[in-house]
Amino acid sequence: MEVPAASGGYVGEVKQQLRDGFGLYIYPNSFFQYEGEWKKGKKHGIGKFLMKDGSFYEGEFVNGEIEGNGVRYWAASGNEYCGQFSQGEIHGYGVMKYLDGARYEGEFHYGARTGHGAVLDNEGQVYRGSFHNNKKQGEGEMFYKNGDHYQGDWVLDRRQGHGILQYADGSLYEGQWRNDLFNGQGSMIHCSGVTYDGMWINGRLAAEASKLVILGDEIQEVVQGSPFNIEVQLQNNEGELMKAENGRVLQIWAGVKHITLSPSGSNTFLEMVDLEESLFETPFGFDAIRYPLMEYVPEHDKLKVSSAESNSTIDSLNAKDSNVNEAKLDLLSVTGNMRGSLQGTPDSSPVNKKGTNKLEEGLYGYQLSPAVEDSVLALANQRAASGYAVFWNIALALPPAFYRPFMILDELEKKTSKKLSSRSLNDRATVSQEKISESRSEVSIKLGRKSKKVQDATDLQIVRPGEYVIMVKDVTTPPFLGRTLSPAFILLKVIPQKANKRGSIKELHKVPNK
Repeated sequence: MEVPAASGGYVGEVKQQLRDGFGLYIYPNSFFQYEGEWKKGKKHGIGKFLMKDGSFYEGEFVNGEIEGNGVRYWAASGNEYCGQFSQGEIHGYGVMKYLDGARYEGEFHYGARTGHGAVLDNEGQVYRGSFHNNKKQGEGEMFYKNGDHYQGDWVLDRRQGHGILQYADGSLYEGQWRNDLFNGQGSMIHCSGVTYDGMWINGRLAAEASKLVILGDEIQEVVQGSPFNIEVQLQNNEGELMKAENGRVLQIWAGVKHITLSPSGSNTFLEMVDLEESLFETPFGFDAIRYPLMEYVPEHDKLKVSSAESNSTIDSLNAKDSNVNEAKLDLLSVTGNMRGSLQGTPDSSPVNKKGTNKLEEGLYGYQLSPAVEDSVLALANQRAASGYAVFWNIALALPPAFYRPFMILDELEKKTSKKLSSRSLNDRATVSQEKISESRSEVSIKLGRKSKKVQDATDLQIVRPGEYVIMVKDVTTPPFLGRTLSPAFILLKVIPQKANKRGSIKELHKVPNK
């Protein structure tokens, strides 16, 4: 047995004057010491190599080198490794635990993560796949802390090549990547239902829709009571159709001009209306109040209207005038029923202090039956296909009961008429005023008089002539890629119907379906 000196030495078993068996050796600089098995003067077998700062290795030694399985601890960093070693370095399969809570389990190549492995970072994210020189390289999958999941190719810790990203909200992208961004050909299925299949550049769509456009002129005309179609395109800033995009949800609104009675704006003609719900801005220099739209259906199978009530109205009209065409009757019966539902029954309903029906106040200050509310106020939204959408066979509904915009317009026009009557007017102005007066005085069909026939198109008035605003909104939820397109607008000019020589209404213009 040898006794170690103060500056270093060995205490342990010896064979043929060589350290052999179990012993403790303190190096001359006293920073290192080894305690364990020896063979022919070299560390061999199981032992523990300690450093003065607290770092250590404990495990297998072969011919004086750290070789095999062991545990390595670094006092300076607080990291700890348990696994395979070769020539004193981490090499092979093992587990590295980091002081910040991160953890790697997998293959090493002389100290560097190389090969297949899995890493859990200090944020709870997990990567499983290939590594090279401590970088994610090759195929692998990443589970992000926000719930996203990526599976595909990696280059130098970045997603590059082909990959699939499944978002936590259900959206999915599959395609090419470069520098951690969508780049090249790829397709996205958004959680809102919107899909895009095309080119991407640095994470953005190469052909991105930037606006909604209603096809046709900014001012369009429609005959009173006739259906019309609204065609919409998704375009980029250059006016090109975005065919690569599908599924954006579009909603259509109609409106009439909002008028304030006093400069302060406190006394509006829609006191009972929640303006936040019904008022919207237009690009025509005024705000508009929402006006009901409906689907125009000649057949009796699409709108939720009682078939018995519809047939009764049609029979009565046919008995009066056989020349009234069927399409007109269908629309009349539908809108007539709607008007009745909108007005309620004043005789049987309690009356509030304002003298109106004390009903649950809806969008326009009156109560709607569920069927009418669904049909008139909830016209079906459309999903764009290849950057294009059409609202087929829609029509302006009858103005709701107590619809204040028209009540106020009537009052304003009466005042205007009184002022104009004291002045000299030209013939054209006089004729125009007479037409306006006529169209407002003749608003209903008198079914109870057998000898009375339909006198004028205005007797079957569906909506008032004048200008209405049509707006199409992007209501995709959640917004596609975080962006909602600005609304598109047109002015819809409703012109009066004309009666034929016999006094019956001319057949309505029908837009053929594609």
